[in-house]
Amino acid sequence: MKGFGYFSSEMNCEIITVGDEILIGQIVDTNSAWMGEQLSKIGVRVIRISSVQDKQEAIVEALHQAFERADLLLMTGGLGPTKDDITKHTLAAFFNTQLIRNKEVEARLEAWFTKRGRVLKEVNRMQADLPESCTVLPNFMGTASGMWFNHHGKILVSMPGVPYEMKHLMETQVIPKLLEERSLPAQFHHTIMTAGIVESALAEAIADIENRLPDFIKLAYLPKPGLVRLRLSAYGADEKSLKVATLSFAGEIKTRIGVKAYGVNEASLTESIGIKLLEKQQKLSLAESCTGGLVSHLITSIPGSSAWYEGGVVSYSNDLKMNILGVPHELIALNGAVSEPVVNAMAKGITQLTGTDWGIALSGVAGPSGGSEEKPVGTVWIGLFGPNFQFSECVNFGDQRGLVIERAAWHALFRLWEAINR
Repeated sequence: MKGFGYFSSEMNCEIITVGDEILIGQIVDTNSAWMGEQLSKIGVRVIRISSVQDKQEAIVEALHQAFERADLLLMTGGLGPTKDDITKHTLAAFFNTQLIRNKEVEARLEAWFTKRGRVLKEVNRMQADLPESCTVLPNFMGTASGMWFNHHGKILVSMPGVPYEMKHLMETQVIPKLLEERSLPAQFHHTIMTAGIVESALAEAIADIENRLPDFIKLAYLPKPGLVRLRLSAYGADEKSLKVATLSFAGEIKTRIGVKAYGVNEASLTESIGIKLLEKQQKLSLAESCTGGLVSHLITSIPGSSAWYEGGVVSYSNDLKMNILGVPHELIALNGAVSEPVVNAMAKGITQLTGTDWGIALSGVAGPSGGSEEKPVGTVWIGLFGPNFQFSECVNFGDQRGLVIERAAWHALFRLWEAINR
């Protein structure tokens, strides 16, 4: 089909981070995720991300392997003034060149230190010693310069590992230079946000649609507790044609899964709920027990949520359930706090207490202790009370306390989303 397929100019990228501190878990590599996101926006495909030690042989081995796979290599780390920062020395040896003092960089270092009232020591001055064959990428956010190498038609860019310095170089120099030097394919991304359905069930529901996707459109499943993102990515010659084709398939998927598709392109479920409640001129309140206020936090993290969210009660104890929410003592005595009658009473009680249209209640056994044969760890009752509507459900979310709480919170929000869209 005209306008589709991959160009010969398609660019594959590999990201290499240098530093023992990453490998031993002292710091988390957030750089690679950010770079991958930015590169995808310009049609560059990241095919591998790796981390290597601050050792020359490890870096060289990673470079040889990466150049066999990728057209573009992005490296971060190992460019500081200390002895363990060996990246530029390794690159000089790899490209069979020498380090020379760059006068412009040296002058910039002098100005940088003078402005801060500091003396430029020789160990810092040596940061102006850069491989002769590289194109220097000035770093106006720090002291370590970026380096751009052309190697048999391929590109290697080395940047500092400090996130704000790397981002500055990527945004002001690396991406503009890539766009100037290479004709990159058009690309279009569209994400469908889903809730209330697990990844495997979602894949089964849309299997026939996925099987009909053309080669130039890729579908990725990106799950997290309570939610699954479906990302459609298309690459080809013409962005307009890619957009039309991608949105056509996206429309099929959204029709197939119905209300479980609550938004697009990173839309928040809580934000979507808020928009719908505002349309209906309705408000929400919460009665949380096992989730400890997490649902309220998810809601209040949305700017403007005060227009549709009245507030909530974390009724962790039975006394609060009875004294604040009005749950009858006999309901708890007969059924236990983790039960259908109790969450129904909690959901109704919070709406009466706050005067809202909708109330959500959660009570469960988050663990790791407190479970029984009848109510094992992970058991959560969810109650929902609204205009001419009452719903309750018991779900087991596993035996990991943190995941039980998070999954229960998102599941309760999805049940509200279903209810207000019925």
